Amino acid sequence: MRPPILRRLLRRVASVAVLTLLAAQPVSAVAAPAAPAAAGLQQVTGFGSNPGNLQMFAYTPDDVAAGAPLVVALHGCTQSANAYYTNSGWPEYADLWGFDVVFPQTTSANNALSCFGWFDQAESTRGRGEAASVVQMVEYAKRTYGSDGRRVFVTGLSAGGGMTADLLAAYPDVFAGGSVASGLPAQCATSQAAASGCQSGPQRLSPAQWGDKVRDSYPGWTGPWPRVAIWQGTSDYTVRPANATALRDQWTDVWGIGQTPAGTQSLPGNTTRSVYEDASGRPAVETYSVSGMGHGLPVSPGSGAEQCGSTAAYFLNTICSAYHTGVFWGLDKDAPGGGDGLPAPTGLKVTGVTDSGVSLAWNAVEGAASYAVHRDGAKVTTTASTSFTDTGLTAGTSYRYTVTAADSSGAAGTGSSAVTATTSGGTVPARCFTATNYAHVTAGRAHTSGGHAYANGSEQDMGLYNVFVTHTLRESPAGHFVIADSGCQAGSS
Repeated sequence: MRPPILRRLLRRVASVAVLTLLAAQPVSAVAAPAAPAAAGLQQVTGFGSNPGNLQMFAYTPDDVAAGAPLVVALHGCTQSANAYYTNSGWPEYADLWGFDVVFPQTTSANNALSCFGWFDQAESTRGRGEAASVVQMVEYAKRTYGSDGRRVFVTGLSAGGGMTADLLAAYPDVFAGGSVASGLPAQCATSQAAASGCQSGPQRLSPAQWGDKVRDSYPGWTGPWPRVAIWQGTSDYTVRPANATALRDQWTDVWGIGQTPAGTQSLPGNTTRSVYEDASGRPAVETYSVSGMGHGLPVSPGSGAEQCGSTAAYFLNTICSAYHTGVFWGLDKDAPGGGDGLPAPTGLKVTGVTDSGVSLAWNAVEGAASYAVHRDGAKVTTTASTSFTDTGLTAGTSYRYTVTAADSSGAAGTGSSAVTATTSGGTVPARCFTATNYAHVTAGRAHTSGGHAYANGSEQDMGLYNVFVTHTLRESPAGHFVIADSGCQAGSS
């Protein structure tokens, strides 16, 4: 085996052709991310033996108590910890919801484009390299900030997303959840030479084969598994949308659930969320497909409760991914699962729907003074009753509900299992497009892999990628296309 210093030197001077797929700038325009940290971001030294030669930065709000959650946020290629701190939106919710954030940073000393080594098993596997350094940062945070080891989460963009998936696979005992943005399945590539193929379109493996890559990363581990959010733009030509499909297949298989969502919902920014639930009805995997978005992290600058971040290179103005990811993990103080008091209400069910309302009922919890009803992660009411009718909703739309119980002091307990309700009427007509495979790909309705075109969303094989093969694609919901050559009912084309 090569000494670590020699191996890193070889990696640094190797051809960067494969890595430029993860960066829009030429190497000559990229400097090592050595800009000084922003006021709230502090560098931490001496966090461990640091086998991956990473730098540790942390944001620790003043009023965060011991026992708070911890989020680890990994930047993309050509970025820095400071760029992720400044633009991603995570510090805003750390202030609002009360948790600490660690921002690992790699530099050009490790990789010419400052990419995390998701494709290098010497860096991305349990007990080795960069992955081990990140876990040492987590251990430092637990010792120093008092972070709750049961609520440690990791998120990352692009190469940071690929490393996030690898960390979730290698350390399911460390991370309770993850979020992969424009990233790669765990252990998609195990060498630099194979990285390009993953980015342009990963191997067409079965869900079980993808799941085996996770199970093989920590043999003998049987769970619990991390809950995983997957963010992907349909027009990402750097890390193709097929990677999001592979990630979904990988983690639903690990959880032992199917690849058919329990429900889908339209969110701001032309985003479609699909939810895959565990046996108890709790979301285990969620995918967020952002129609028309290219390669980057979704942000939504503004002052709204669900807005965050700022636009910059690879931070794209669509939707606040930090907010929706944080709610999925239960980081918001009012979110289901955030309390340690009363048990979860049982028996939550939908008792009726109209075109503008949903009626719910659930079993009483002993000691409860009130109940909070949450729609899509946000609290909509507090009631002393064990039933509630939510009104003013949009027709033909799916909503996900959970309920928490609170005691007389107002302390919220654990959230219930989720139920999904769809209001009646008002269905939005699909759109149909008839064109050559080449035109579909050019328009962002399909992508290529191995010389074939595949429909975005459904991943149906459309045949050879050329101007001689024609298909009709039906879009419903936004960004999800299926082959509809036999006939397509739509409102427009």
